[in-house]
Amino acid sequence: MPPAAETESAQAESERAGGERPGGATAGDTRTEDDGRPASTSGPEDTGHATAASGHRARAWTRRARHSARLRASAAAALLTCVVLCLGGLLAGSHPFGPTTRNTVDLGQQYLPFHAYWRRLLLGETHGDLFLNWNSGFGANFLGDYGTYLSSPFDLLVLLFPADSAELALYVVTAAKITAAGAAMALLLLTLRPGPWPVAAVLGTAYALCGWTLNFAATVPMWLDGLLAFPLLCLVGEWARAGRRAVLGPLVVAVAWYANFYTAYMATLGAAVVLAVRLCTADDTGRRRLAGLLRAARGVLVGVGLAAPLVLVIFLATRVADPTPGTTFTAVAWTEFLARLLPATASVASPALFIGTPALLLALTLPFNRAVTPRTRLAWTAATALVALSMQWEPTHLLWHAGASPNGIPYRQTFVLCGLLLMAAWLSTAQGLPRTPALLGAGAVLAALTLASRGSPDVDRWTYPAFAAALVLGVLAAAAVLLARRKAVGAKALPAVAVALLVLAQAGETAISAGRIERQQLAEVSWAPRLGPWHTDMARATASKDAWPRRRTDPGEVPGGNDVLLVGGQGADYYSSLTADVTSRTLASLGFGSYAKGRHPVSLDNPVTDAIFSIGTRMRSAPAAPLRTDRLPEATISIADTPVPPLVTVRPDLRLPAREARFGPSAFANQEALLGADVYEVPAAPRRATGPRGGAVTLTASCPAGAQVWFWAPDYRGTAALAGSAPVAFAGRPPAVIGPMQRLGTVPASGEVRIALDPATRPVLPRQPVGCLVEDRLTEAVRRSTTIGATAVRTSGHTLTAELPPGSKGTALVAVPRISGWTCSAGNAAPVPARRHLGLIAVPLDGTATTVGCSFRPPGLRLGGAIGATALLCLLAIGARQRFLRRTGRVHPACTPASSDGN
Repeated sequence: MPPAAETESAQAESERAGGERPGGATAGDTRTEDDGRPASTSGPEDTGHATAASGHRARAWTRRARHSARLRASAAAALLTCVVLCLGGLLAGSHPFGPTTRNTVDLGQQYLPFHAYWRRLLLGETHGDLFLNWNSGFGANFLGDYGTYLSSPFDLLVLLFPADSAELALYVVTAAKITAAGAAMALLLLTLRPGPWPVAAVLGTAYALCGWTLNFAATVPMWLDGLLAFPLLCLVGEWARAGRRAVLGPLVVAVAWYANFYTAYMATLGAAVVLAVRLCTADDTGRRRLAGLLRAARGVLVGVGLAAPLVLVIFLATRVADPTPGTTFTAVAWTEFLARLLPATASVASPALFIGTPALLLALTLPFNRAVTPRTRLAWTAATALVALSMQWEPTHLLWHAGASPNGIPYRQTFVLCGLLLMAAWLSTAQGLPRTPALLGAGAVLAALTLASRGSPDVDRWTYPAFAAALVLGVLAAAAVLLARRKAVGAKALPAVAVALLVLAQAGETAISAGRIERQQLAEVSWAPRLGPWHTDMARATASKDAWPRRRTDPGEVPGGNDVLLVGGQGADYYSSLTADVTSRTLASLGFGSYAKGRHPVSLDNPVTDAIFSIGTRMRSAPAAPLRTDRLPEATISIADTPVPPLVTVRPDLRLPAREARFGPSAFANQEALLGADVYEVPAAPRRATGPRGGAVTLTASCPAGAQVWFWAPDYRGTAALAGSAPVAFAGRPPAVIGPMQRLGTVPASGEVRIALDPATRPVLPRQPVGCLVEDRLTEAVRRSTTIGATAVRTSGHTLTAELPPGSKGTALVAVPRISGWTCSAGNAAPVPARRHLGLIAVPLDGTATTVGCSFRPPGLRLGGAIGATALLCLLAIGARQRFLRRTGRVHPACTPASSDGN
């Protein structure tokens, strides 16, 4: 990689051979300006002598050569990225390269089940459609979930895999996104400035497998669409500067925002930073800079408009989602910040900035590289530093995250900074390895960063050995280039040796980091086992008993979460960032438990709520052996059928008030209110006796003999045991975990209820934690509701229709949460927004209607469709104008031969 100025004879030889120059530019190229445009298309000796025809042929040849270099760089980056990613999985021993599960945290509880369900939906094997998911949360807005988790074009790859290979399908989707991001970055680098395509390929791989990918996004696959979107949106900015691809640019923006608008928003901000730097460093007039900026803004507006039908649905679903507790951003210590530049470091509380030691060293040379113009050095260094600082200041932190500080990982925009570092590395290296002073200056800064990171808890035992090995290989690669500059023995082979050493250093360090980070995550966070016989057997059992919509089938809890998406059924289990607030509050008020601060309600094995939600078949399972990270789970399964009312019941005594009824403080009373019958005996205030040292607590009360004793204490953590029965564990840990109501046993003949509590912390109990269920009362309530309830219920996609007995009056109660988007009608009346009674859909009846019909349409779809149609008309107008200009031979003022380079 010697500079062009020092290798004139080598360049001449290369040009005669028709190949590439040692500096990476193709034959016919000369030194370029800072923005990547060619300063000339012919050598100085030909100035004023070449004919117009020969100049045109030279430019055409140069464009073809550059396109070929970009294709080679993209392909090499994709291949190298895929190989290193797989090698990291092999070192970690994780599926599909080993027996260990990858299903940590939300990967196993959200993304894997959603992708399994997506495959079934595409094949027509579900009860719902793109609008509504009948399986989860007793009925959920699926279009919002689709836009949040499944709208990437890569997610269609699940169709290529059988139903029992959902984990492999999700891994392939993940690998495909990461691989595409590496190829896109390599393409962008060569667009910013011509240079050696092997180096561009290595830096593209460094971007795709940065610490943000390995530590965060590899287990949050939808964020990877932002990783791909950033270099693509930067390319859109380059096209806008040159006045080219006026139609393709907005389409790229639209696909990026459609695939995952959350990270696409961050990628758009990052691309705006890159565009600003490019405009500042270009040798353009103010008019051309303004024109490029306006074209870029137009492309973003039209592209986002095209994605509006989905983006607006997600936005409105977010507004009505269960709110998570607010978080206050606290900047991480700079020691921790800098430590994340090193390999094999993992933490969710600090930005994962690792890009590989060789790439980082090259990036640090830019401020010292005198071969790059001062304006370029200053602009890119300032932009990178300001982005780093913006991650540590709360106002700009909120800007990066669309105004809301996220729960969990606070540095979700880190991939933008990683991309900027790699662009800096490329700009400093594209025209040849930086000179020795620049390398020494970068080495001094790298040494200081390493020393500042000492003592960080994020540093792994592999961090410094991997760092040292990569640094040594990088130094050897630089030495090979320096020897080639001095025409040492084997000078022609030394550049290839340097590239090989660079690949080995970068790839080896990254593979080790990937493997170590996977192992650290598995040891420190919650995990779910791989899909195995437990899931397969439960899916088979659930399918055999499925009677929807006559009644629901609840598979209970299987390991992982979002059970009904994996094994079928129509239970309460549902985990999504868009879980509706009304669903969470309704289920919590009835005694259901939840995880993830309320956004993951889980099944409740209770006969009263089974009657309310028409759960006629309940599956129960228990592990056959303790769950392990490297073993497929097996279980014993039992099935219980119970008579329950239909999905739509009639409450003759219920008249909907003008103001919606509210739940009370007792889950037992709330269940009775929705069922329409008194089935519990609830002791007003059980007597409490505390142990001598304030530990154990005993509750005593009186109940009818033979009744079922239920204990409800959502915030309680510890055990509860009815006298003579085994203790039952409760795991409340508000606000993250809410414990469900559970059965403790049967009231003895004496009628005395004694419950021994052994709390792990100071117990926090509701006023009425004990309820005694009288089964005869429940049986009579179910019989009465069935008699006067719907005679038939039909569902199709996102609609529900029920036939009622003639003369039905009062209110039809539909056992579906009344989330935003439902419209209903009784008889032949016009559909109106559905009413709500204690969280469920309610339809007033006047005695004349014999049918009730409800339909769901995701809020925002109509307005988003109108915006999308308007954006499409604008795009067609832009395309028509561009075609007219080409047909009439007119050229856009900015579209000169010099500015069309790379576009």
